[in-house]
Amino acid sequence: MSEQAAETSKVAVYTPDGGTKGTVPLPKVFSTEVRHDLIRRAVLSLLSARFQPKGRDPMAGKRTSAESMGVGLDLARVPRVKGSHNPASGSGAFVPNVVGGRMAFPPRPDEILHERINDKERRLALRSAIAATSVREMVAGRGHLLGAGTPLPIVVSDEVKTIAKASEFREFLKKMDLWEEAERAKASIRERAGRGKCRGRRWTKPKSILLVTDELRSPLRTASRNFTGVDYVEVGSLNTERLAPGGNPGRLTVWTESAFKKLDELYA
Repeated sequence: MSEQAAETSKVAVYTPDGGTKGTVPLPKVFSTEVRHDLIRRAVLSLLSARFQPKGRDPMAGKRTSAESMGVGLDLARVPRVKGSHNPASGSGAFVPNVVGGRMAFPPRPDEILHERINDKERRLALRSAIAATSVREMVAGRGHLLGAGTPLPIVVSDEVKTIAKASEFREFLKKMDLWEEAERAKASIRERAGRGKCRGRRWTKPKSILLVTDELRSPLRTASRNFTGVDYVEVGSLNTERLAPGGNPGRLTVWTESAFKKLDELYA
């Protein structure tokens, strides 16, 4: 390996105050080719796995005494509910092409909604999404704001996991030149257009920084939870949707040193 290649295979480790404390080797997973097609397919598979199946009773609209009165009465030959004093008399009943009739092709509860993906494709898509977090053009293309001197990938020491207050986390973002990104996310909250605003999803919030650590629960998780768009995840629970929301790779990701060293062990 050339001297230049050896230099580029090392990543600086930052402390919570913005200083550096050494370097760590760049995991091999970051050399994976970024496959936009596989990433989109893997995200679609994750999204479709959460769809709620729905359907109709196969006999819905067919349990009726409606019967056609035949021809020669100057009336349409649609079935009509029997009984002259019945409020439903004269309605279309179970015919799908009349007002008040049943649905012609209602949703079926046995319809396959999950877009399945091969395991090898899913794993390759995940490695590809991890590699995309180190490509500045992709990170900037998602709308994330990066300082001119901020290197990618961003690796911080494990001391960050001891941050327990939102005020301390705010100072950490400022020292890492990431506070502008947090403000961008907060300023981008929008009210949803359409009926969705009446159905429990009134506001749309952008995705911002992804914090990846090697602990499922740490003080950092509590300190960062109220910052708009900031997500916390344990390195073993990474998936393509977290790294590439909406199928667009290049999410701004901050790795702790321990989590960064486990990448090749988990995703090589």
